[in-house]
Amino acid sequence: MKKYFILPFIFLLFLCGCRKERQKQFKNTLLLSTSSDPKSFNPIIAKETSTTVITNFVFEGLTKINGVTLEVEPLLAEKWSVDKSGKIWKFYLRKDVFWNDGKKFTADDVVFTFNNLIYNDDIPTSSRDIFTIEGKKIEVKKIDDYTVEFILPEIFAPFLQLLGQEILPKHKLEKIVIDGKFSSSWGVNEKVENIVGTGPYKIKEYRPGEWIILEKNPFYWRKDKDGVQLPYIERIVFQIVPDPNMAILKFRIGEIDAISIRGQDYHILKPLEKSKNFKIYDVGPSLGTDFLAFNQNIDAKIPNYKKEWFSDINFRKCIAHAIDREAIIKNVYANFGSPLYGPMNKSCGFFYNDKIIKYEYDLEKSREYLKKGGYKWNNNILYDSKGNRVEFTIITNSNNFERIQIGNIIQNDLEKLGMKVNLLPVEFNTLVNKLTITKDWEGVIIGLTGGIEPHGGKNVWHSKGQLHFWNFGNKKNYNWEKEIDFLFETGTKYLNPNKRKEIYDRWQLIVSEYLPLIYTANSNVIYAIRNKFENLKVTVYGGIFHNIEEIKIKE
Repeated sequence: MKKYFILPFIFLLFLCGCRKERQKQFKNTLLLSTSSDPKSFNPIIAKETSTTVITNFVFEGLTKINGVTLEVEPLLAEKWSVDKSGKIWKFYLRKDVFWNDGKKFTADDVVFTFNNLIYNDDIPTSSRDIFTIEGKKIEVKKIDDYTVEFILPEIFAPFLQLLGQEILPKHKLEKIVIDGKFSSSWGVNEKVENIVGTGPYKIKEYRPGEWIILEKNPFYWRKDKDGVQLPYIERIVFQIVPDPNMAILKFRIGEIDAISIRGQDYHILKPLEKSKNFKIYDVGPSLGTDFLAFNQNIDAKIPNYKKEWFSDINFRKCIAHAIDREAIIKNVYANFGSPLYGPMNKSCGFFYNDKIIKYEYDLEKSREYLKKGGYKWNNNILYDSKGNRVEFTIITNSNNFERIQIGNIIQNDLEKLGMKVNLLPVEFNTLVNKLTITKDWEGVIIGLTGGIEPHGGKNVWHSKGQLHFWNFGNKKNYNWEKEIDFLFETGTKYLNPNKRKEIYDRWQLIVSEYLPLIYTANSNVIYAIRNKFENLKVTVYGGIFHNIEEIKIKE
């Protein structure tokens, strides 16, 4: 029997020794996790967070958005000016910035990034869409080594915010672009020393399936008030941990310093705060949205009588009142959430309109709207005015357990109204194909990322937008959709923020009135963070480490 006790004891001693050695090796190190390997280290062509979670520490833009105040601040540009037309902007670059290989940062790098990368039709970058204004490019010109001029085809209010766009080094990439190899460059097989940015960190090591290690950029330009070069933290280690439950376990035993958690995880971790020396931060509703939508496309591959239901505002208002948002918050988000009635919420800040229509859970009101729309019941089964039973299928992505739970709650309440609702989880790529290509869907529960700038949702809300999936191309000729088109076409043409707020307040009110998307609830953003840091400023928008340069690890 002794050997069965002795071996674990020796193993524990071994683990303790390894952990002490690791702690010594990783002194002044931030330990994080990521759920998957990065697809690339190239921020221009990145389309997924597995890449940007790393590159955000390595590259910088001309401006940045303060994670606390949500205001635009200087970064690689120390200041800027705009002429009376609102179209010609001059940016005056910092003269103390170096790339992490020691080369000087200049206006050539900014012009190269825009003219040779973003506006290069051979490079597949979503940045080109963002910096194309009414189908036209921005003219980007070098004035001198530290001054760049941007000539916009039209006034474009979100311009400063968008200049968080990463700037890349001309001296490292110009030949690669000329050779036509940029789109395959800076991939995960690239030598990490070739990946050069101006940010606070550079990539030290990448082991697929294991970790990515970042180390302090020795040439970083920022200093604290005492002249000490930033950042304070020497290195960041991202462990690749696909299983969220394993990530939580690693956090509990001290192998991860900070982690995003779900509401149900809160109740597991909260009792351990003191003994495990960490703190949980509930910073408010997430910026993203989850909603139920119905297919209103004229060419949808569904029966015409179902198209008539989904196009009927009485039907959609019935559904809006039948969604038990409090039940979703309680049963799906473990009481860490808030009801959602429109495309923005209070975490979005300035542009959020709190005066939109709010549909409280009320099945009697649902029945009133059904009667108004000509629907009738026979033996508690709901039929439309033509005698068709009201039955439809709601799809959602099969890898999202929370959306499936939301679907079950909605299904249960709609069946109380006499509807027959089928919930069908499908693989995510199949779902996207149905929404955007084949149009053979009836209802869908899905989500969208959100933000603090409404213009970021133009591809969803403009009728010609690539994600306007419920009614592609505005073929139904709804007046309210035409008005939303007009609002998104004019909302960027005013530099006065109060005028812009009027425009986007109107957009949110229209959405709440006509319900193309019927919103459910927001989960809260919750983090568990080890009690080892100074200068943390945790927010919904900025996350935990938006001010990474200022954060210190306590001795």
